[in-house]
Amino acid sequence: MLKFLGNLILFTLSGVVIFFLSYSLPSFLVSTYSSASPANFSGELWATSTLPLVIHLETPEPLKALYMTSCVAGTPSWRNNLKRLIETTELNAVVIDIKDYTGVVSFPNDFPRLPATEAAGNGGQAKTYTSKGCVVSDMREFVHTLHEAEIYVIGRISVFQDPSYTKLFPALAVKKKSDSEVWKDYKGLSFIDVGAKPYWDYIVEISEEAYALGFDELNYDYVRYPSDGDIKDTLYTWTVGTASTTSTSSGQASSPLSKPEMLKNFFEYLNDELEDIDAKLSVDLFGMTMTVNNDMNIGQLLENALPYFDYVSPMVYPSHYPATWNGFSNPAEYPYEVVKISMAKGIEREQALNIANGLATSTPSKLRPWLQDFNLGAVYGEDKIRAQIQATYDVGLTSWMLWNAGNKYTPSALLPE
Repeated sequence: MLKFLGNLILFTLSGVVIFFLSYSLPSFLVSTYSSASPANFSGELWATSTLPLVIHLETPEPLKALYMTSCVAGTPSWRNNLKRLIETTELNAVVIDIKDYTGVVSFPNDFPRLPATEAAGNGGQAKTYTSKGCVVSDMREFVHTLHEAEIYVIGRISVFQDPSYTKLFPALAVKKKSDSEVWKDYKGLSFIDVGAKPYWDYIVEISEEAYALGFDELNYDYVRYPSDGDIKDTLYTWTVGTASTTSTSSGQASSPLSKPEMLKNFFEYLNDELEDIDAKLSVDLFGMTMTVNNDMNIGQLLENALPYFDYVSPMVYPSHYPATWNGFSNPAEYPYEVVKISMAKGIEREQALNIANGLATSTPSKLRPWLQDFNLGAVYGEDKIRAQIQATYDVGLTSWMLWNAGNKYTPSALLPE
């Protein structure tokens, strides 16, 4: 017993020394992340002699966040201004790009890697590639600094829209039916085929490494099939050969997996594979998934996402709703109404699913909307931003996140700390 106590004291003192060193060493000695470092599970602390401690914060209730691009996270002056905005207002969380819409991973890494299936055909060598883009060399230190300020850190991972990966590994991409080349949308962006399971493992690996860096929550965006472009010319080769089995009066029958079914399989796989790291998982859906009962040909159904994520974040930006939606000639001019109608319907559907699954009607909602803080369709100042926040509260929700792709927010729309 004495030996155990002695070892415990020694370990504690060592931890104090490591904690002190993590603050006193020059930044160039503490800015390198090693993917071989032990991961942090369930909020436990760990450190090396050259890296700061990693700790995971509990999800705040209510959560009020803003979005930060990886480029801004890599710009000290800009990221510090946003950190100060969070510290001096009602905000208490930030969403930072881990993998943006271009496919670039924002922390020091050797991604993207050759899928295991292709590595096997390459003599077992898992080739690595690098992509140009914004990489935050001190991401782990930055997350640590945010945690010191009691700011909850969410890592955003753009999933199936990934031009970098499709360029390197076109076999996994959505193809053109006309000539079997890589398909691109109207913006010239390409997508990974949702059914490409080797890519699922790539997303899992990025997620695990991000959690080990200190991200408290992993948020998945672009979890869908393409929504614009020449959709009639799309070819999903990874759907071929996959099937769902249903019972019929004459026995079992198989049919090709639909887009919602394939996406649901991905949700389930992600949830299962990341179960051991104890990270909170959230997913972004189109705002109209709250009010439309079909998948809009992109695979997204609210009911298919809810069971596999801790939080579901519909992007209910009023500017993104079509003209005449619910009778509004320009929905962007009616932020309160759009958010309230959308989220009320989402809650209604969530409660119906809870009842069907035997959950109590008092089960807390998983819905946490993205709100608009940018000018599109109308000028969005303090009044329209607060209107969206108030609509969120008026349907019984407490948490929300603000989106501005340029990271230029409206301080006057936020209450002081």
